[in-house]
Amino acid sequence: MELSVGLVEPAGDDADNPPGIGVIAPFDFALDRELWRWAPEDVSLYLTRLPFFTTPVTVEMAVAVGDRRALRRATRDVLTPQPGVVTFACTSGSFVGGTQGEYVLRRTMLEAGAPTVSTTSGALIEAMRVLGVHRLAIATPYIDAVTARLVRYLGEHDVQTVSKQGLGLLGNIWRVTYAEVVEIVKAVDRPEAEALFISCTNLPTYDVIEPLEQALGKPVLTANQVTMWAALRAIGRSAVGGGRLLAAPGRLSVA
Repeated sequence: MELSVGLVEPAGDDADNPPGIGVIAPFDFALDRELWRWAPEDVSLYLTRLPFFTTPVTVEMAVAVGDRRALRRATRDVLTPQPGVVTFACTSGSFVGGTQGEYVLRRTMLEAGAPTVSTTSGALIEAMRVLGVHRLAIATPYIDAVTARLVRYLGEHDVQTVSKQGLGLLGNIWRVTYAEVVEIVKAVDRPEAEALFISCTNLPTYDVIEPLEQALGKPVLTANQVTMWAALRAIGRSAVGGGRLLAAPGRLSVA
């Protein structure tokens, strides 16, 4: 007797080649569950982590996270399940070297065999272009030196940082609460800011985006949000969740 559980198998190419995203994260990344919340049910995430080291969250750590040899190896590791895109899910590691550094990261992943690629900081720029944002307020968990690198990176893309505020953390960023995120975002907002950006993929933000947008009356972008939004767009899919970015029309961008 054949057991039926009421499931219908997908047909065609999607059944043979389900979409997937290769995710390269820093060794201390702790929010796998948050990335999955943006993914449609039929999209798999193939996560791998970069090698462990003991440096605190400083400029030096951000540079080390973006080491080309480690990134090349991680890209090759995550290619086995044949993802449609590989994304470097680290904000500071992808902005610390400026626009040129972010380009080098993408080229490294492509040269390692990724079919198409994205980075968190590159995704942020693409998101602001889709929303038409040129003046940004930024909230970060970083020390001032790391936040300053983000401001410089944004400036290279003709984005003006109208205000900035960091938590000054050197580690354990994933332990920051939603209440603390909301507090720093409200504190950094300015009337001239067209949108706000909450930096760091290790900072939880999924459930606060819509409430903050309603309270502040402007788009709120976050690191994990733009990372998943861009990666899903690269494979022709849409992210799951709320917020103005996810509702915005715009062309699909494939690196």
